[in-house]
Amino acid sequence: QVQLVESGGGLVQAGGSLRLSCAASGAISRINTMAWYRQAPGKERELVAAITTRSITNYADSVKGRYTISRDNAKNTVYLQMNSLKPEDTAVYYCKAEISSATGWVYDAWGQGTQVTVSS
Repeated sequence: QVQLVESGGGLVQAGGSLRLSCAASGAISRINTMAWYRQAPGKERELVAAITTRSITNYADSVKGRYTISRDNAKNTVYLQMNSLKPEDTAVYYCKAEISSATGWVYDAWGQGTQVTVSS
């Protein structure tokens, strides 16, 4: 079983920055694509950014140019650097990792979420 633990959320003023981290641990054979999602109150969960094992990245239009996703494969960790934050970025941020187990089973693991609040 794999656990994802997020950290780095908090309260920040508009225009400020935060850096989220998500570390995976447990029975991991291989971590494939890692991603960050967010869910604001009353809204559906949406993809924010994703990064492949070869560090190919993909971003939601709303965060392009402001957010940067990166990963450290040696540490099984994915990061999300968030700059120029806006009040509409307020949400619970979740990390997701596609895991390949030693038995060949491929599944998605999710973190518990970390709150990001941007004040105006």
